[in-house]
Amino acid sequence: MDTLTIGERIRHRRLLRGWSVRHAASRAGISHATWSRIERGRQAADNRFVLADIATALECSTVELAGMFVPSGDRNALAAHAGVHAIHQALIETDLNEPADRPALTVQELTRTLDLVETLRRACDYAGAARVLPDLLRDLHALAEDPAQRQVALRMLCHATFLASGAVRNLGHPAEAWLAAERCREAAAATEDPVLIGYAGYARANAALAADAFQRGLAIAGRAVDEMQPHLGLPGALETVGTLQLVSAYASRGLKRVEDSRGWTAEAAGLAARTGESPALGLTFGPTNVDIWRIGIEVDGGEPDTAAGIAATTNPAVLPFGCRQVFYYADAGRALAAMKGRDREAIRYLLTAERVAPQHVHTSSTAQETVRSLLERSRREAGGAELRGLCERMHIAV
Repeated sequence: MDTLTIGERIRHRRLLRGWSVRHAASRAGISHATWSRIERGRQAADNRFVLADIATALECSTVELAGMFVPSGDRNALAAHAGVHAIHQALIETDLNEPADRPALTVQELTRTLDLVETLRRACDYAGAARVLPDLLRDLHALAEDPAQRQVALRMLCHATFLASGAVRNLGHPAEAWLAAERCREAAAATEDPVLIGYAGYARANAALAADAFQRGLAIAGRAVDEMQPHLGLPGALETVGTLQLVSAYASRGLKRVEDSRGWTAEAAGLAARTGESPALGLTFGPTNVDIWRIGIEVDGGEPDTAAGIAATTNPAVLPFGCRQVFYYADAGRALAAMKGRDREAIRYLLTAERVAPQHVHTSSTAQETVRSLLERSRREAGGAELRGLCERMHIAV
């Protein structure tokens, strides 16, 4: 199965069930023609909502269909995936109800390490973060046992587990992302800080979405928004609520609630107009990030023209962080690839995404599928050398 395309995996699982294309497509709520094109590789399986519908119909996860894509030529991407197990082990051991197994380091030492992980996260350097996070998590657990340092340690642990959840989620490990988000919730609850509790709610909702649990993600995010209403005057509260609203918008679109989704994004945009481009809690919340979320929501919602229109009026350079710019370029590239006659633009956007955050693009199943689809079309329409070079770097057969 590791060598199969997403379409081939879908066909394999359908045949194991003994189902016809029509029956399987009816279970997914899509046309049998669309299902057939995806199976045959004639349509890219790079729409997260459609892939989630197919996975539900086949009674499996999208991770099982998309596979764990690690290009053999990218040593950093390989190292990032190899580091996930160590993060998982550290998360299991970082239990606030159990004693730590090491002496505590100083707050100053751990602050420097946490700042380093944040820097690596912003650059989408998952391999670097994976090397540092396991010891950092254990060391913060140890520091939290010192009554004099407990509050500062818990706040730092909340941030570190949040970063761990995002890193493993982006590498395609939803179970580990959920465990990290749960550890984030535990640390936040121990601080009794309503903003950090909402921040942890964002981590949990995002982890739920990574597992295609759209209803659960919406419930977590919506409840967190409600619980934060009495605390909107606290630093970082508006940014946290706005980010939770964006998660709610994405989850609603996954549930086919288009108007609800656009209502959530409108509320987030209203808050962004008040906060401006804010650095609070590392959420990069503001008008630009709202638009980047909107691009992803619209392209996955089957509206690539709308997504491309938003991209045309959005300047990703406003956010000088690879962790946000890569989503702009990759999702805009997916939107353009889904539009007739826009392949060259799509390739340029995907190449820029790769330049901004190579580890992210090289391990993204949706990016892989978009590039594979562009390659198939280029074989028929004489695509350029740049696309073939990208395919070789992503280990897609040319």
